Amino acid sequence: MLVNLIKQVLSTVLQIVILLLAVSWLLDSGAQAMGYTWQWQRIPDYILIYEDGEWWRGELLDGLLITLQLSAWSLIATLIIGLTTAFLRLSNSIIGRIIARSYVELIRNTPLLVQIYLLYFVFGPIIGLDRFSTAVLALALFQGAYTSEVFRAGLNSISLGQFEAAKSLDLPILSTYRFVILPQVLQKTLPPLTNEVISLIKNSSIVSVMAIFDLTTQGRNLVSETAMPFEIWFTIAIIYLLLTLSLSGLSALLAHKLGAQWRTQ
Repeated sequence: MLVNLIKQVLSTVLQIVILLLAVSWLLDSGAQAMGYTWQWQRIPDYILIYEDGEWWRGELLDGLLITLQLSAWSLIATLIIGLTTAFLRLSNSIIGRIIARSYVELIRNTPLLVQIYLLYFVFGPIIGLDRFSTAVLALALFQGAYTSEVFRAGLNSISLGQFEAAKSLDLPILSTYRFVILPQVLQKTLPPLTNEVISLIKNSSIVSVMAIFDLTTQGRNLVSETAMPFEIWFTIAIIYLLLTLSLSGLSALLAHKLGAQWRTQ
């Protein structure tokens, strides 16, 4: 299985390289047709700067670090909200089920941008949240609704025999979920959870409307300063692509270790 996984990874990398070469050729042909002169040599200065014998972070690297911090905190909150909501949906409490169902339907049927504006301009100031915390909350609430459905499906897939076996061993309810149920849920839901994490990273770019200096905001500022829209935005797209591909690769390795159902189409 490990050999097959390596072959799949190498095949994916080869496909990406071929795709990038094809896109590069198309871009170069289009630039020549428009008379546009590429200025790729200036891009490294916005990532790392070597000055006075020291390395300094460029604007894009600063924005990338903010994006990583935002995504990491949002991911933690997303998992907590998603798992809690899934438990409420499956609980015996009518009120808990109504609250969880209402939350999921409300979030899934309204745009993320509208939710961000409401939190930033209305609810954030009321509860005293700064911009970064508001962005984390907005992303976590939005992605948590979708993640809860993944967790709910995973919990529903666990047979009642697993609970009965744990009960026969006199395991406390917390130990039952920690050592018996949740590891199986993770094994069954890792691929769709990976999709949710990737969506979270991509959706983090939307919080640039809150003037948070993430990767997208830094890119927009650089475009206005340098008049290099193509080079800047393509660089940002490549950075996001590398982030998501790295995450997919790590998830594939973890899925292999856990024996999760991971298929490549």
